[in-house]
Amino acid sequence: MPGTDSDHAQGRVAGAYLQPLLEAAGAHGIAAATLAQAAGIAPHSLEASTASLAARDYVRLLDAGAQLAGDAHFGLHVGQRVRMGTYSAYGLILLSCKNMGQALEQTARYERLAHDLGRSTLQRDGAVAHYGWSSHYPGASRHLVDSVFAGVKVCGDWLAGVPLPPARLAFTHDGGGDLLRCATHRDEYMRVLGSLPAFGASTNTASFEAQLLDWPVPNADVSLYPVLCQHAEQLLAQRQATAESSGAIETQVHAAIVAGLRLGSARLASVAAMLAVTPRTLQRKLADAGTSFQALLDQTRYSLARDYLRTPDLSLVDIAFLLGYQEQSAFNHAFRVWAGTNPGAWRLHQLQARQARF
Repeated sequence: MPGTDSDHAQGRVAGAYLQPLLEAAGAHGIAAATLAQAAGIAPHSLEASTASLAARDYVRLLDAGAQLAGDAHFGLHVGQRVRMGTYSAYGLILLSCKNMGQALEQTARYERLAHDLGRSTLQRDGAVAHYGWSSHYPGASRHLVDSVFAGVKVCGDWLAGVPLPPARLAFTHDGGGDLLRCATHRDEYMRVLGSLPAFGASTNTASFEAQLLDWPVPNADVSLYPVLCQHAEQLLAQRQATAESSGAIETQVHAAIVAGLRLGSARLASVAAMLAVTPRTLQRKLADAGTSFQALLDQTRYSLARDYLRTPDLSLVDIAFLLGYQEQSAFNHAFRVWAGTNPGAWRLHQLQARQARF
């Protein structure tokens, strides 16, 4: 049973896996900074040197990209840009697999080296095989599932050296609802995936003849397979240790920042003192976790700001003070960077949306 978004709050996406999304947005003339702003994340999170990104932020970027581009098939088009290198370290393992079945089995095993967005499974049922993908973000838009299956199709064709026979697809999302009445909308699914999925299913699945699992991977260097798998196992162990460590340090820093803001000081030095480490040590630990003090400070302030703005009794001056800003203008500027609009307009929009519901 899929977990909730909050269950995977510490999940990450490798920098390489992020690139197809940035390329798809760039094809529509959308700069990374614009995309980050629309998604409500710090622009430096999308720099080329970024080792990883929070999985929840990747999901937001997908939605922001689709909206900015006005592309009803943004997820499919992100998946089309996937390459073997997108899958990080385990992409090399796929290139050393003897057949397609082994490649799918290793995808299920090592997928987490590329992302924590969901997990793959492979089952054989007599003459039929089923590849499934369970999303860790069931509340995400259809673009997430679409991007994953489009990426699998692109790389599957590449590994096989020929286009694979169309699979019978079933997705849990609604396919765009009313958009399905449009033939062009349905045709794009056909063009990218090879078949039109059955929407509103209980699972995300691709079913196909099991004999396809025996298809060889041309030019595979199978001699490297044991060595690469051993390396991948080491990476998995390291990643697990890092995830546990980063989850702990991010949680601790977040709590210390919240406490610091209440006390009137949430600077690096004061937060480090709360955690009984030096500022330099704290910065190093956060860098190892794939983040920074400034990024966590911005995330915490943005989250608190939205909560405060939903409280009518708090003025913008009050909110600026609670967030540790000396001037309301500084808060206004920061909020525009995070949300793409000023706090007063955001508050009004939330109020109108609430009234519309009642």
